[in-house]
Amino acid sequence: MAESSGKPSVLFVCVHNAGRSQMAAAWLTHLAGDRVEVRSAGSNPADAVNPAAVEAMAEVRIDIAAGTPKVLTADAVRESDVCVTMGCGDTCPVFPGKRYLDWKLDDPAGRGVAAVRPIRDEIKILVEGLIAEIAP
Repeated sequence: MAESSGKPSVLFVCVHNAGRSQMAAAWLTHLAGDRVEVRSAGSNPADAVNPAAVEAMAEVRIDIAAGTPKVLTADAVRESDVCVTMGCGDTCPVFPGKRYLDWKLDDPAGRGVAAVRPIRDEIKILVEGLIAEIAP
């Protein structure tokens, strides 16, 4: 558990921090509320959140329009109990004692909202499983 709050903390990482990791962080915040600390970052952050991801999440009444892609730092990994990577390969720093998960998800970059919806729904299922494990 993270020492700061006593709550489990999760870091979602994808390359651009514009689609998958933003949706995952939003789902975890929405479904777990304040029981979990949530962070997201990218190994090569984009300038803005993917508009198709924003639209897909808006369809389930979750607003990620104000999200800002953030750069992945070693501190973010160090401060998290669970690090979930999504297609960023070996760019995530590894620290002993941390739990790492790699979720194989299609990259929503450059795709329309119709292609992003199944990714959004798959992320929700994965996040629900994660909550059941770390913050039942």
